[in-house]
Amino acid sequence: MFNGSRKYSPLPSSPSSSRASSSSSSSSSSSSSLLPAAPRRSPRALQRHSSLLSQYSSLLESYTEGEIRQLISALVERYSQAMNSGGHELPLFPRSGSRRKRARARHKPCALKELEVSVSELGLGYESDETVLFRYCSGTCEAAIRSYDLSLKSMRSRRRIKKEKVRARPCCRPLAYDDDVSFLDAYNRYYTVNELSAKECGCV
Repeated sequence: MFNGSRKYSPLPSSPSSSRASSSSSSSSSSSSSLLPAAPRRSPRALQRHSSLLSQYSSLLESYTEGEIRQLISALVERYSQAMNSGGHELPLFPRSGSRRKRARARHKPCALKELEVSVSELGLGYESDETVLFRYCSGTCEAAIRSYDLSLKSMRSRRRIKKEKVRARPCCRPLAYDDDVSFLDAYNRYYTVNELSAKECGCV
């Protein structure tokens, strides 16, 4: 008979089981080494991405609210055109140089310009194919704003001046006129028009 005081010693691990465990550990390590590593962005790519974001954010900050609305509508229109024409890629933002050119064009100072037109295009009621050199004044007068203009603008905003038609900023107008212009109309009648073309321009 056996009594319950007998103790059993654990069986020694067989060489086959140790080989199996070592082979399983080596296979798991080899399989883990075969797995592709997680893709990581290089620091250079991250820097390029952040620089592009900062450029776009600074560009958008320089636009006004109305210009941003125009930009969005233009982008939507370009995108629809691109999708209809085959999906060609279009630039997201217009070049800043074109915007600077538009700003310079809006703020050109008052100056004398000329244009060759026919007498009929003058709008004075004459029918003639003869051409004349029409000189005119064009440009802005922001630099010529005086205290008078600022005070007049304030009076208009406070509605102290209501009915009168006044202009609260100087306008680019002729200060002197060129010589008289003579021509023949379509019925061989001779006409002379004075104060037709500007000779000198200024902000008045």
